[in-house]
Amino acid sequence: MTNCISGSIEFPAVKRRVIEANFTGGHISSNGGVMLLREADQRLGLLSAASSCIHDTRDPDAITHSQESQLKQRVFSIALGEEDLNDHTELRQDMALQTAVGRDQPLSSASTLFRFEQRFNRQAAIDMHGVIIDQFIASYKKPPKKLILDFDATDDQVHGNQEGRFYHGYYHNYCFLPLYVFCGQKLLVSYLRKANQDGAAHAWAILALLVKRLRQAWPEVNIIFRADSGFCRWKMLNWCEHHAVDYIVGIGGNQRLLKQGKTLIHQAEQDYQAHQEKARLFDDFSYAAKSWTHKRRIIIKAEHTQRGSNTRFVTTSLKADSRLLYDTLYCARGEMENRIKEQQLGLFADRTSAHAWWSNQLRVLLSALAYILLQHIREGALQGTKFSALCMQSIRSKLLKIGVVILRNTRRVRLMFSESYPHKAIFIKVAHYLIE
Repeated sequence: MTNCISGSIEFPAVKRRVIEANFTGGHISSNGGVMLLREADQRLGLLSAASSCIHDTRDPDAITHSQESQLKQRVFSIALGEEDLNDHTELRQDMALQTAVGRDQPLSSASTLFRFEQRFNRQAAIDMHGVIIDQFIASYKKPPKKLILDFDATDDQVHGNQEGRFYHGYYHNYCFLPLYVFCGQKLLVSYLRKANQDGAAHAWAILALLVKRLRQAWPEVNIIFRADSGFCRWKMLNWCEHHAVDYIVGIGGNQRLLKQGKTLIHQAEQDYQAHQEKARLFDDFSYAAKSWTHKRRIIIKAEHTQRGSNTRFVTTSLKADSRLLYDTLYCARGEMENRIKEQQLGLFADRTSAHAWWSNQLRVLLSALAYILLQHIREGALQGTKFSALCMQSIRSKLLKIGVVILRNTRRVRLMFSESYPHKAIFIKVAHYLIE
């Protein structure tokens, strides 16, 4: 029988033991691992720097919640899997999150956080990206010899009447078209764009700004621009050649390219027919589209399987072997798809439901900041452990979403985790890494 008096619940007995439940256990949180995020931010100084990018127009004498605390509240909660403003109606009472933010009282309400979003503007977006780039540079202990900058766009489907949303024929939805730039697993750019434009829009300007800033820090670094055929634009290729930036970029097939690769394509088909196994052949040749000022090197991959021909073309300024460049360098750009999935699916960068354009750009950047904190944990504290290759969602479920009992008084905050927590050794290792 269930007893509903005073919030008490009585479950069916187990081995003659009465099972009683109630809600008098004190302050318990499912977000015990949020302290790891706090320490990661302390090491990096990330959110303090990001907060300084947003001009706070409020009366200083009437402020209850500082802007930095509001930013931390939003970024930490996104990393914890609480993506929406409405979540903070209850989440603001969470003692673990309060402790991580540095407060001992309820945090900002959803309406207060909404007003915080309204203060974001174009200059703040530029400055916050500057903080992200500075953080990227600071992550290297010594100057790198080579950096590969991966550019890619994705769709961010919208369901309201947000500013700047348009219908996109390829994705068959109303959406935004955010642009991401990664260097390996490190995020450099998370830039919201309208969908009624070229998928490569603004990529040239962003590449130029990135190269300028990176070479200020590391004058001798070799920079490689890598992208799919959606970014094969002659202006970008020309700019790379004039600024000593190497590139390896996909190029869409056309009749002229197929004609030049006809012999290799036919040979791949013959090899498949002879052995009934997938045939992959590589070669290169010079080619110039009508808009190009000169010929460039084209790598062709002629592949034939039971499904038929699968031919791909890549243009590059690099001089290495064709197969080596395609298999080990160009195809490696596919790893960026996993990073974008972590942003969109794991850290909710697609929650762009605010009406105002710059508020939605802030939400994309909040997910980017959460990614940087979690990436710092993954590439540093988790190296050498069985969790070193976990995605963001798995890091959250194993290290952040942990039940904890919280006792707080004027002198101390005690966090008491379960004795049966299965990953306590790794949690302790991560905590010591971040605190030292």
